[in-house]
Formats: sequence, C-alpha cells, structure tokens
Amino acid sequence: MLYLYFVLLTGGVFLLIAGIIEQRRHYAALHVIPTRVLVNGIRGKSSITRLCAGALRGGGLVTVAKTTGTAARFIHPDATEEPVYRKFGIANVVEQIGIVRRAATYRPHALVIECMAVMPALQEVNQSKLIRSTIGVLCNVREDHLAEMGPTLDDVARSLCRSMPENGICVTAEKERFHILREEADARNCQLVYADPETVTDAELRGFSWFTFKENVAIALAVAELLGVERQVALQGMYDAPPDPGVLSVERYVTPENRRLAFANVFAANDPESTLMNVNQLLDLGAVNRPLNVVINCRPDRVERNGQMGEIIPDLQPDNVFVIGHPAKSAIDAIPAEWRDRAVDLGGERLSAEEFMPAMLGRMPDGSSLVAIGNIHGQGEELLEYLAGLPEDESGTESGPGEPFDVPAAQPARLDPYASYPLAHEERYQASQTQEIPLVRIPTQVVKGRPDPEPFPAWQGSQDTRSRPGNEETYGWFQPPAHEGERPPPHS
Repeated sequence: MLYLYFVLLTGGVFLLIAGIIEQRRHYAALHVIPTRVLVNGIRGKSSITRLCAGALRGGGLVTVAKTTGTAARFIHPDATEEPVYRKFGIANVVEQIGIVRRAATYRPHALVIECMAVMPALQEVNQSKLIRSTIGVLCNVREDHLAEMGPTLDDVARSLCRSMPENGICVTAEKERFHILREEADARNCQLVYADPETVTDAELRGFSWFTFKENVAIALAVAELLGVERQVALQGMYDAPPDPGVLSVERYVTPENRRLAFANVFAANDPESTLMNVNQLLDLGAVNRPLNVVINCRPDRVERNGQMGEIIPDLQPDNVFVIGHPAKSAIDAIPAEWRDRAVDLGGERLSAEEFMPAMLGRMPDGSSLVAIGNIHGQGEELLEYLAGLPEDESGTESGPGEPFDVPAAQPARLDPYASYPLAHEERYQASQTQEIPLVRIPTQVVKGRPDPEPFPAWQGSQDTRSRPGNEETYGWFQPPAHEGERPPPHS
C-alpha cells in the first residue's frame, strides 16, 4: 500500500512540474506576439477574424490568424491556410496552446484568433490563461447558446464579456446592450470602443467579392485603426482576404423545367435575428428578388430553432414556404395562421432530394429566388447537393429594376482546397479559372499632417489618455451608440 502512495505522489509531482514548464513555455510564446486580438460574439466571428487579419496584412503587419467556424483554419502571414487537425474531430480550447506556439514561430506583429469557448468559465480561461489578448472584439449579442450563457440576452452579454482583456481595449458593434458591455468593461479597466456600422459606405461594401455586413467591416477597420493601418489600405487588405468556407453566397441555376433560379444559402445564420439580417441585405443589394421563396430545414434535436424560423415568416413575406426535414410540424405550427396557407410540407426523416426537390422547383415561376434557412444538416445537405448538380445560369439576369446586380454573388474567387464541395461545383470552378481577373491595388495614401503609422498601437505601454477607461472621447470614426431613444451624434 505504501508503494502505491509513493507512485501516486511521484506521479502528482511529475504532472505539477510538467504543467509549470508548459505554462512558462506558453507565456513565452505569447510574449513573442505583441498584439493579440481575440474575436468573440454570437454571429460572424470567423468572418471578422478573416477581415481583421486581411486589414492588418494590407497594412504590412505580419499577421497570423485562426478561425473556428464552419471549418477551423490556421491562416499563415501570406494568407494561405490549412485545416486545424483535431483528434477524433473533437474541438477543445486546449488546441489554442498549439496555435499560439505555432504562430510565435513567425515572430508576427499580431495574432487574430477566434474564441472557441461557449461556457462562460471557459471563455474566461481562454482569455486569462490561453490568449491574454491586448485587443478584444465582441461583435454582437444574439439568441443562441442560451442553455450555456442565458437564459436572457442580458446574461449572454455578460457571459461574452468574460473574454474582455483587463487593462486593454475591446471593440464592439453591439448597440442595444452597449450599456451592459460598458459596465463590464469598466470593471476590467478596459476601454470599450464602439465601431459605428454607418461609417461604412455601400460603395465600400460592394468592393467585396463575397457578402458581409457593415458591422463586421466597421469592427475590422476599428482594429486596423488601433494598429495604425490607414483606412483605404485596410479595406484593400480585406478585399484580398479569402472568405470563410461558410460565407453567405448566392448561386444562379437553371432548373430541369428551364426556369431561372437564384438560390441563397443562409443556413449558417441559424438564429432568427441573423437570418433576417442576411435575407434583408440580399434583398437590398439585389442579389435575390421577389417572387421570394423560403425553405426551412428542420432537425429533431433543434425543435425550438425550427419554430423560431417559422415565426419570422411574416417578416420575410415569401410566396411559398417549403418545409423539409423532421419534424416539419415544429416549423409549420409556428408560422402565424394568416401565412400558414403558403406552407408546403415536404418533410420526412428519410426523404431524398430526388423526391422533394421536383415538387419544390415545380411551384416556383421563372426568375424566382429561393432562400434556405434553419439547419444545414440532413435534408439541407441533400438540397445543396441536388442544386449543385444543376446547370449554372449564365444569362446575366438583371436583379434590380433596370439595374444589373453588380456584386459578385457566386462562390468565392477561389475554392478552399480543404473544404468539401460538390463535384459539379468544383467542375464549374475549374472552368471559370480559364479567365484571369486583374487585381487592382489601392496605393497607400499619406494623410497630410499625420505621422507615419506605428507598427503597434500607441496605447500599449503609453500614457495616451484615450486608453483610459471611462474616457467618453472616441477618435477617428468611432462613436458611442445612442442611449434610450437618442440618435448617435452625426459623424464629423
């Protein structure tokens, strides 16, 4: 028995020493990276991570990034990327240690990394032990992960604030609960900066070859400004950045009945608020038009979310609502009574796309748009596979009233070699690469009277009063949101 106690004690001491050594090695790797940006929030983290990294690369900063969204990626300073290997395919916050160590080998100016923790306690560990960010990003507060961070949106906001850096800076585009974020930031001696989406023009947004939101671009520009990167240079870097594999996209097909169809994959926005934002943006840009049709894919383990998708149907005002997956009743019953006659039940656990797609396509006239919402798994994946096998519409259909749609709405400019794409999609992509598209870069502009940008933010280790919490002054194009019915002050 004494021997077993000795073995247990020896093993414990060994693990303690190994843990101390590992911690010191990790902190040494963090010390090599002077600027660490941790991106947290509910929706758009992966896109913001890529936008921030692109903006900093555009400014000449050696930048490494890592996303965790649709497909976890390690992004090298030259913008090439590779998948993050996970044993047994299981995500774990401990993988951040290896990411930091690998990023440190580049001796980068900045590391932009997406928060992969959901539980509030793990979010705090991710910040205080694993990343120790100098700049935090809290993009938004939405209805998701309520079981872990809720039950209310105020609780979700406070949970997300656990990733704020102490004695650092946090950038946010969240307006409704800005006052909660301010309270939490003050408690951490953290300066909270509001990135106003209205400072991003429609012309700047149309420069992207993929769909993104003004909130995301405003946040990335805020981070770039903090690191001394000029606005136009940062925008060009974002334009050149490869999009996330799960980015919002619109494809145009020709159905077997020789009808034109515009299809928008909005599966990734799986909460009602984000779904409405995505669809409204597509309508505003003219990427999709009416007659508008909606397909809701249901999952048995997401019954509550199925109902949420049904509840927003009056806001979308579609001509038809196709419900696939199981149980379809969970979405149909949530549709308000005055809209329920437009619902078509095509659901079923084992129904293949060859069975429900002809009925769906047959109810849509020529020139219709179809928006897919809900959950992608199950029948949603079969729907995407079926559509990918249809011929592409190359007729150059006009999307707006007398004005052609000028935002490239197809798949990203280059395929991710590690992502899974349908064979028909890859064949079309290879054919499209026979034409070379010229790349136009915007030269660096020097602002008169402004010193050359520093490679690192002035607030690090300085006495700049802008870095002090509680200072209500915002600089550049940052503005605090209005409170209780007040409009934000006009941009000067």
